[in-house]
Amino acid sequence: MTTEPQAAGQAEVILVVDDDPDIVRVVEVNLRLHGFDVMTAHSGPEALALLEDRRPDLALVDLMMPEMDGLELTRRLRADPMVTALPIIVLTAKALTSDKVAGLAAGADDYIVKPFDTSELIARVRATLRRNQEAREVSPLTGLAGNTRILREIADRLKAGDDYAVCYVDIDRFKSVNDVYGFGRGDQFISALARSMRRATVSVGLPPAFLGHVGGDDFVVVCHPSQVQEITSYAIYDFQRAADALYDPVDSARGYLEVVDRRGKVFEVNLVTLSIGVAVSTSRVFRHPGEVVAVASEMKAAAKKHYGNWVALDQRSERPAEPSDPQDPAGPLPRRRPPADPSPALPQQRVTESDTAAETGPHA
Repeated sequence: MTTEPQAAGQAEVILVVDDDPDIVRVVEVNLRLHGFDVMTAHSGPEALALLEDRRPDLALVDLMMPEMDGLELTRRLRADPMVTALPIIVLTAKALTSDKVAGLAAGADDYIVKPFDTSELIARVRATLRRNQEAREVSPLTGLAGNTRILREIADRLKAGDDYAVCYVDIDRFKSVNDVYGFGRGDQFISALARSMRRATVSVGLPPAFLGHVGGDDFVVVCHPSQVQEITSYAIYDFQRAADALYDPVDSARGYLEVVDRRGKVFEVNLVTLSIGVAVSTSRVFRHPGEVVAVASEMKAAAKKHYGNWVALDQRSERPAEPSDPQDPAGPLPRRRPPADPSPALPQQRVTESDTAAETGPHA
């Protein structure tokens, strides 16, 4: 099968499947008038043949067709791995509840009863596409926005011209958790970090900070530069307490995990901490979201060079350098001394123009 998704920026493609050519013509004309591209088929087998060469963004399927009815076509679409997530709206000439239920049970996302108003048809198509797009952009584990939405958020900040910061958050030694406890426990650590990051972003109030889940144990926060310290401080201390509760009591009490390698040798591995890399628009001019993410990722790698929770803030600048805050401390946060206050001042490493290309992060 050679089906390809539509390229970004192209019109969304709607597949219309109905054995009545007049209905197909009316639906096609109205969809095109509202900016959609349209594929048409007059039977289930014809629709399946079209999918060999092109994958639509949504299918409008008539339930009452000869040879292969809409229910069977819907089932086949749901059974095909290439289009199993394709949004489907069924068209039915009957207003009976049983027909609507049958369509939904076969895997349809919505239904429209014929004869229908074209404005309702367009509204349902747009609503279904929007829900499907939102579902694709959400992490199934955390419910947070995924990569596409993260990049769009950064692009919106670039376009608006306001000051912003991008924080790239990663769990140190996360692999040791999976190795010792299994992936199920690892998912609990990721979910705990998602909750801590959410509480941290909500705590700063306005302007609202954005939180996304890149995947695995990586998260991204997009916020105003003035919110970075409060968000990262809160998240680190909140996650530290949550993580301690997820370890087996013996491991939490002694402060390390015992990891056995393939040769049977036992290694002591420190408990998880967070490394956070920060890119800020106040230091340089970014031209593309990818540039911002690359710098934040570079700073995250710099933070990982140090023991303990660490935030590395990029200040290498295309703009005149601003004097650093003499009150800003540097150094790791102690792993096992969570304070009563969840948002104290956070030690940060600031990377400036004086650092060489090989020395972009904090040093031991």
